[in-house]
Amino acid sequence: MNKKPSIDQWLAEAKAHESAKKIGMYLTHNGIVRESAKAKVREGAEGTKPVIGMRFSYDRAKVDEVIEETYKMEGIYYIKTWLAEGELKVGDDIMYVLIGGDIRPHIIDALQHMVGRIKDECVEEVEIYG
Repeated sequence: MNKKPSIDQWLAEAKAHESAKKIGMYLTHNGIVRESAKAKVREGAEGTKPVIGMRFSYDRAKVDEVIEETYKMEGIYYIKTWLAEGELKVGDDIMYVLIGGDIRPHIIDALQHMVGRIKDECVEEVEIYG
């Protein structure tokens, strides 16, 4: 698994970046492996076994396309991402996203857009059940 970053370090880097003068808010996303199966959480499927881990991979080129597209959204000036790779266990970090922009509504919309696209189009998650 690739080394996970420090959000504190990311924020320090973001605040030192040339875009910082335009930014009024940074928003982070930290996706983690949970014990409840995706089918149970998203579709209400009962009787699912507990998740004990996940095999996770992603397409970097597709993630880069999503980042590029998100930068075109109104008020977005800073984006940084990290995605895990390999076999993960419950509680492990899957993904970090940091977005900086001018006002809260723009940043919330961008984060929703970006994380949704990454999850739907760029990653492969295979749950491992106990």
